[in-house]
Amino acid sequence: MTETATAPAAATIADGTTGSKSEQAYQAIKARIVEGTYTPGYRLVLAAIAKDLGFSVVPVREAIRRLEAENLVKFERNVGATVAGIDPTEYLYTMQTLSIVEGAATALSAPLVGEADIARARAVNAEMRECLKHFDPVRFTRLNQDFHSVLFEHCPNPHILDLVHRGWNRLASLRSSTFRFVPGRAHESVDEHEALLKLIETGADADTIEKAARLHRSATLDAYLSQTNPQDNTP
Repeated sequence: MTETATAPAAATIADGTTGSKSEQAYQAIKARIVEGTYTPGYRLVLAAIAKDLGFSVVPVREAIRRLEAENLVKFERNVGATVAGIDPTEYLYTMQTLSIVEGAATALSAPLVGEADIARARAVNAEMRECLKHFDPVRFTRLNQDFHSVLFEHCPNPHILDLVHRGWNRLASLRSSTFRFVPGRAHESVDEHEALLKLIETGADADTIEKAARLHRSATLDAYLSQTNPQDNTP
């Protein structure tokens, strides 16, 4: 396995990213971890990454330390810096919490979601359906967040909305594109999105909308747990 990314990525960093070299290195390495270019267990060779980015080793080392503090990178004896694996317990707790707070935010936001919002959400969902033809889990996940943002961003309770944002940010830090592991769930997710939009369009009561939003999130968690549970893989 090669330890370096492609040269075009380095050009993008050099031309399109502002800030200190340490910040640029941090953003570049984190993006590759989140997008799956650097997979769990991938060895991060500082000299190779520095050469790829066109930097010295110093800002890369600073970036790696920062990522270690965020639990995206870990140091192993006789190995060095490697990409940390996804903590299944942390993912479980994050998804459970997000299903609750996002369900509440969506229900509270629903009366404030207008026709333009519905049209925008439906357009994003159409992109997601198109994405299923040549499935890209990272792009699908980004579109998924865009879709849900339309539905919960009008939430009038700033504290609940803050918790939703924190949940999404935590999923990003876990590098969680669940659909990478359970691509079949993506088809169901798109259909559930349309059902949720129809509930909001027709003025369904808050409890019904909250339950639908919560079950939608829980179903993704259940699919992931079913796929990764060793007991399900026994002959």
